Amino acid sequence: MNKMIAYFNCFSGVSGDMLLGTLVDAGAQFEELKKKLAMLPVRGYELTVKKVKRAGIRATKVDVVLKTEARAKNTGHRQKEKVRRWKDIEKIIRTSKLSDEIKQKGLFVFRRLFEAEAKVHGEKVQDVHLHELGAVDCIVDIMGTLIGLELLGIKTVYSSPLNLGSGTIKTTHGTLPVPAPATAQLLKGAPVYSSGTLFELTTPTGAVLMSSLAEKFGPMPDMHILKTATGAGGQNFKDQPNVLMMIMGEQTGASSQQSAGKNLREEEKVTVIETNIDDMNPQVYEYVMEKLLKAGALDVFLTQTIMKKGRPGIVLSVLCREEEREKLTDIVLNETTSIGVRFYRAERTTLRRELRPVKTKYGKVNIKIAYSGKKISKVSTEYEDCKKLARKYDVPLAAVMKEALRAV
Repeated sequence: MNKMIAYFNCFSGVSGDMLLGTLVDAGAQFEELKKKLAMLPVRGYELTVKKVKRAGIRATKVDVVLKTEARAKNTGHRQKEKVRRWKDIEKIIRTSKLSDEIKQKGLFVFRRLFEAEAKVHGEKVQDVHLHELGAVDCIVDIMGTLIGLELLGIKTVYSSPLNLGSGTIKTTHGTLPVPAPATAQLLKGAPVYSSGTLFELTTPTGAVLMSSLAEKFGPMPDMHILKTATGAGGQNFKDQPNVLMMIMGEQTGASSQQSAGKNLREEEKVTVIETNIDDMNPQVYEYVMEKLLKAGALDVFLTQTIMKKGRPGIVLSVLCREEEREKLTDIVLNETTSIGVRFYRAERTTLRRELRPVKTKYGKVNIKIAYSGKKISKVSTEYEDCKKLARKYDVPLAAVMKEALRAV
């Protein structure tokens, strides 16, 4: 089976509730979504779903109904809102019972949101805050979207250029232009436009989700369509359907992983974390590298360099998926003498590979096999397996490796 992908057509913008509605419309079970969201230590809201029409187009509308707001409408009294900072959101996600993968993705998305707000307001990330009611809505929208994608088995997201809307919006900081400053900050490098609609079509929550999740922006990728879905926005415009459309299916074409062997390589985006170190006990590197790899790093390596004043130093490089960046950065800063890291996005191309166990006269050894199409391109032994057997039987390591390769 080919990889499941989704293409979001954001011709009327994108927001958190539109994404939730689209995913539920595509088949993400609403009760299962609520069950997963209940694993977060967040209360004071209710998730509702209904079918609506937007300019004649049927769509699913999912709303996060805040109980505090409902009480305020009934009584006419509104309590003073508390605020939630990055440390509060981080604690909520880390202490939840969600899977580690969802947690790491959630932390990554929220970190980007707080970094954008900090940039806009000229503050430190730890000082930026979300008003509590807005924070609850934001948490449910972001974590619910990640859960919905997982429930549908969607591995890769693609997006059209984003329609931002136009005009102004009222905020706690006064009247601001559309797009909101945080939205524009989050969408640096993404293709955007405005159709002239006097409304905020792409919200900060929608912007941070789409810019964090989309593999690429542009035309629809090659796929075998399996489902289409439509999520509704809050407004019902007369001149255009205020909806988010999603096309879901199996990826086809040269970029997909087809069993026919037409594809020769796997391509993916990775994040590179780097730091220069010139004052650490060299014995520590082995421990740090092992810990980083166990925590999810794709690769860790050291490069010798000459630093300022001619001092010899080491560049510690960590390759990882973007959602793992925050966790791995914490390890680097906590376990080394570094006081800062740099990171950047990169692309890598790899041959398709698998790990296959073989039996030898010394015992089982895992073999790494790389494929070019259907043909085996490269074969190598798992070093740790061979080392263990060489020590156990007191034979040359090379003899164990040779025996393992002969068994392929």
